[in-house]
Amino acid sequence: QVQLVESGGGLVQPGGSLRLSCAASGFSFSSAVMSWYRQAPGKERELVAAISGAGGSTNYADSVKGRFTISRDNTKNTVTLQSNSLKPEDTAVYYCKATRSIGFKTYEYWGQGTQVTVSS
Repeated sequence: QVQLVESGGGLVQPGGSLRLSCAASGFSFSSAVMSWYRQAPGKERELVAAISGAGGSTNYADSVKGRFTISRDNTKNTVTLQSNSLKPEDTAVYYCKATRSIGFKTYEYWGQGTQVTVSS
């Protein structure tokens, strides 16, 4: 059974930092592209950052470049989003996503989300 469990969200003041983690199980973690998405109230879910299976390639939304860093540990089946210089507009529910391609099929798995609130 595939499971993605996020942790590390919370309330932080503007300019502060949070470290989000996603623990994965039930699939071949090292073969999956791992991503972080977020969804703010009244807005569509958007990609924040993604990392390739081996960790050699990353991609970031323009809004978080230079502030957020995605990384993974394939020995522990975890993916982490280090979020620095947080802004009120970073407030959202953050979701971990795994994407696997097997042959011509693509499988996507989502975590339950963790709330990040940036406020003074």
